[in-house]
Amino acid sequence: MNLTKNIFTSLMVATAPSAWACTGLIAAPGATTDGSALVTYAADSHTLYGELYHTPAADHPAGSMREVIDWDSGRKLGEIPQIAHTYSTIGNMNEKGLVITESTWGGRHELEGSGMIDYGSLIYITLERAANAREAIKVMTDLVDKYGYASEGESFTIADPTEVWIMEMIGKGKSDKGAVWVARRVPDDCISGHANHSRIHQFPLKDKSGETLYSPDVIKFARKQGYFNGKDEDFSFSRAYAVYDGGALRGCDGRVWAFYNKYSDKMTPYLDWVLKGEGEPLPLWIKPDRKLSASDMKAMMRDHFEGTPMDMTQDVGAGPYKVPYRWRPLTYTVDSVEYTHERAIATQQTGFSLVAQLNDKAPDVMRGVLWFGVDDANTCVYLPMYNCLTTIPHEVEKGNGDLYTLKWDAAFWVTNFVANQAYNRYSQMIPDIRAVQEPMEKELETQVTALYEQVGDFDYDVAVKLLNEHSADWAKTYTDRYRQLGEYLFVKYLDGNIKKERDGKFARTETGMPEYPEFPGYDKRYYRSIANDPDGGERLKLLIIPEESK
Repeated sequence: MNLTKNIFTSLMVATAPSAWACTGLIAAPGATTDGSALVTYAADSHTLYGELYHTPAADHPAGSMREVIDWDSGRKLGEIPQIAHTYSTIGNMNEKGLVITESTWGGRHELEGSGMIDYGSLIYITLERAANAREAIKVMTDLVDKYGYASEGESFTIADPTEVWIMEMIGKGKSDKGAVWVARRVPDDCISGHANHSRIHQFPLKDKSGETLYSPDVIKFARKQGYFNGKDEDFSFSRAYAVYDGGALRGCDGRVWAFYNKYSDKMTPYLDWVLKGEGEPLPLWIKPDRKLSASDMKAMMRDHFEGTPMDMTQDVGAGPYKVPYRWRPLTYTVDSVEYTHERAIATQQTGFSLVAQLNDKAPDVMRGVLWFGVDDANTCVYLPMYNCLTTIPHEVEKGNGDLYTLKWDAAFWVTNFVANQAYNRYSQMIPDIRAVQEPMEKELETQVTALYEQVGDFDYDVAVKLLNEHSADWAKTYTDRYRQLGEYLFVKYLDGNIKKERDGKFARTETGMPEYPEFPGYDKRYYRSIANDPDGGERLKLLIIPEESK
């Protein structure tokens, strides 16, 4: 189905700020090299500090209440009765190896919820109460039915070691505190994703397998609101409740397309959907050409559309150092024509990101490994945080610094120290960053594989102590090493030069003086753009004095 050109272009800048936010990628257990469920999440926000949230397991006396605090604003929305026992949570994972993440798509603004449970509280309350994905869906939908939903349209990834689900939910507006929703299980041999645009279109209305669930009034409510008037079997949740514009397709579905395109050779036809709003919508899931590993998912979180028509290192906006980043706003006007920068998976304003590796064959203490990173996924190191953790490493714990308080022992700040230097001279600095980042991640993956084989022979308490220490040791090692890396980059690339090196040290002359640095200059396209500039090219031509005039 085509979108009209007028809708596509005129609404291109209408997407809400939240619609440029988070990315979630999925590989179901049958689509991975080790049989793990693999899911990713990038919490992208210009006001979010990168830290790992933690709530210990607890028993609660009868009559206890739990506060509901809006994740985005910090406002108290109310209180709900606490249950007798709550599970420990480590970021977006709990001790049972359940993971829940999200991406906001906003949708029809008149449907913003008026209840008590915002999307963030919905995630973290459910992690405290549910042991697996199907339980989580029941808890989440029961919560919004009873207390109401307080947010806009959301896509949730809900995963345990054996199943991965996508659930999409939106409120009913100010007159009804509830929500409408659809949940679908990702087939075992498939990959999927969502990135700030509703992804569920038609779905089975009589699914005897139990792998499609939905609110009883999801179609009826759409009819009542005037969003749909066709046959029930033709109903599309996405078309009824989401907003379609150029930002939603190019900036959001485009990220999912990049993931699919990396692992399938059948994705080129869907570029028309992403770039023009034409043709068939991007599938909710696909079967990849090969199975994926946790390393593949980490690499995908670092994607800037490299090797595709949207490659951010190739257009003029990349500048002379092939920088795959664009500062906000993403849309802009030139001579009354609207343009957009690309919005890739990896972005500078990420607070934290993760790759969750969930495996039911692993020892209970490692049933879930949350590979956790702070700041830009492209330049961070993903650290292993285990479902059994009882303490959070100081370098990533909540309260160690904030967005206005720089702390040199906070992983978020040292990662920014490295990344923000690279944003200026990316092509020159990224090899130096990769030279530190990649060996650390490979060593970590080797150690985690070894731990899988070892901890099953340990007493539970011994295993928990070992894994707490492992996470803590590496968080400190990473933070120390990245501060050193940031200092190294600052010295090496000072003042636009590149200092020479010899035997792992900056080079000196025989007398101990610094050797003269290299002057790398700019690329040819940059020089050509100056020469062709009508305001400066002629003025900057070098004067050539004829020989006879000297």
